[in-house]
Amino acid sequence: MADFWQIGPVTVLQRLRERPVEDLEAEIRRIARRRKVVLLLPALASEFETPSMPLILEELRQVPYLHAVVLSLDRAGPTEFAAARRRLEGLPCPVKVVWHDGPRLQALLRELRENEFQLDHAGKGRSVWMTLGYICSERDVYAIATHDCDILNYRREMLARLVYPVVHPATEFEFSKGYYARVTDRLYGRVTRLFYAPLIETLGRILGKTAFLQYLGNFRYALSGEFALLASLAMGIRISPTWGLEVSLLSEIYQRASVNRICQVEIAETYEHKHQVLEKKRPGEGLMRMACDIAMALFRVLAQDGVVLSNAFFRTLLAAYIQEARIAVEKYHAVSLINGLSFDRHAEVEAVEAFVESMRCAISEFVEDPVGIPMMPAWTRISAAIPDFQERLFEAVERDNRGE
Repeated sequence: MADFWQIGPVTVLQRLRERPVEDLEAEIRRIARRRKVVLLLPALASEFETPSMPLILEELRQVPYLHAVVLSLDRAGPTEFAAARRRLEGLPCPVKVVWHDGPRLQALLRELRENEFQLDHAGKGRSVWMTLGYICSERDVYAIATHDCDILNYRREMLARLVYPVVHPATEFEFSKGYYARVTDRLYGRVTRLFYAPLIETLGRILGKTAFLQYLGNFRYALSGEFALLASLAMGIRISPTWGLEVSLLSEIYQRASVNRICQVEIAETYEHKHQVLEKKRPGEGLMRMACDIAMALFRVLAQDGVVLSNAFFRTLLAAYIQEARIAVEKYHAVSLINGLSFDRHAEVEAVEAFVESMRCAISEFVEDPVGIPMMPAWTRISAAIPDFQERLFEAVERDNRGE
């Protein structure tokens, strides 16, 4: 059984017992008549050929409370776009596909660039950002939820638990972050366990336990791709187009919502999805690039808050992180032992060494250019600069989906 303790600034909604998913959904369905919920699914065209997508779609066919499902489709030509639309048929709510590689969306992106919005970095972050703009163009949407499309053990209860705290009128939460255990016969989640968490702890030791660092360190799975938020909040946030998306999102939420209205919710006991490669000799790929982008996002947020990041600071940070990460390895070794899990200490230490190189990469890039790849602007700014842009974005997606 999970603990029920509330330690730290962010409310934790643990899974304490098996509540029937039908019970949860019936309650959300009553609420969603007044508070419309949209599910955003970010996916590559290739993910429709994986075992996870058919499972997710089969589960979603049983969800009774969604106002709409919006698929944010990347790396897709006309054939893949048409195939994705066919695969989404049969869901019990309206379905729209935002075709980012289509001519209409590409023309809108060019228009934004011509208006000096820096959106050249393609990827999940930009696609999610564009799709948020489309969803928020429908002004009566109350809440937006999103989760990854590579979840191998997906159950619709994950979505219900993610949405519940944000839509329920008795809770008043504006943002919920999903968490879970990344474990099978061994522990996963290496970037969170061996990089993010030790890095946040190290920063706290050097800079002091600031309210912001306590907030970041309080999330049980800060790098999860599952979250829900109010549409009104989504209009005002900026996000990073890089792997630093989750860190930048948490930073934006911290600045725009009271911590008392932020929660994290246990959406599943365990969670299994595809595993990224971690190879020290390939610093620009997989988990090494992810760790570099996460560190860069943290450095940028701290610098924007007025923290002076000197050469002496970075030298101390590297040395202190190595020590903190080694302690983390010992802790997870003990967890694995008592639970009878496989644990490769050598591989864990090698992962830490690889993440040290990611840290060096992040420091080098930050020192060369503290701004780095710019955050994508809030949709409130887009609306101020180009008042009819969201309406034209909405119409472009509608015309794509009508096959015009």
